[in-house]
Order: sequence, then C-alpha cells, then structure tokens
Amino acid sequence: MDSRCIRGIALALLACADALGQDSAAGVRLLVQSSPLAGLRYHDAAQVSRELRVGDALELRREPDNPHDANAVSVSWRGRKLGYLPRRDNAAVAWGLDRGQRLGARISRLATRGRRIEVEVHTE
Repeated sequence: MDSRCIRGIALALLACADALGQDSAAGVRLLVQSSPLAGLRYHDAAQVSRELRVGDALELRREPDNPHDANAVSVSWRGRKLGYLPRRDNAAVAWGLDRGQRLGARISRLATRGRRIEVEVHTE
C-alpha cells in the first residue's frame, strides 16, 4: 500500500472520528498512525532515553511555520522535544490538528540498539 493510500485512510478515520463527536465516541480511540520518530539526534531523545517507557503519553504540537516542512508535527515527552512525525507520514495528523481534532500519542516501541522510538497517534 503506498503512502498516499495510507494518508487517505488516516484522513478518512479522522473525519469519521470528528463526525462521531465526543459524546458517542467516549472510550473509543481510533489509531491514526504508527511510525518511528524522525530527527531524534537533533533534540532531547538521547538525554531522556533511559526514562522513556512503552505506553508513556506524548504531546503533539503543530509547527506550521517550520521552514523544512509545512506539515511539521513535533513530538514531546514531559515537555522535552524528542523529534517529529516523519514528513512522509505527517499530513493526516497535521490536517487533524489544524482542524481542532483531539489527538493523542504514546510510545509504542523502544529499540535501544538502533535508538529508535516508535509512536502511535490516536483519536481522543
């Protein structure tokens, strides 16, 4: 499945979650995407890597003025920026955040050998 198809599915899921509204979707979370973080070496990931745990909540923040990527979504843990959602995978999440969709994220996998952090983005 190519990235445009996956992005389209994620956009459809966000639109469905938005249409359901908060009352009828109570307790239901839709997985929007799962991906490794990008740019780890440029931010605080190395300094906090020993404290990170699978399941930890993460904060998503849009950076529409980012000079490298108009769809940039940074990912932080307890106020420390870890990196970004990959450019090839961030359009649906950026679109949802720009429209006020409540999205959450969590650490889904930690690979210490490759210093890789994988995250899941979900509706709230």
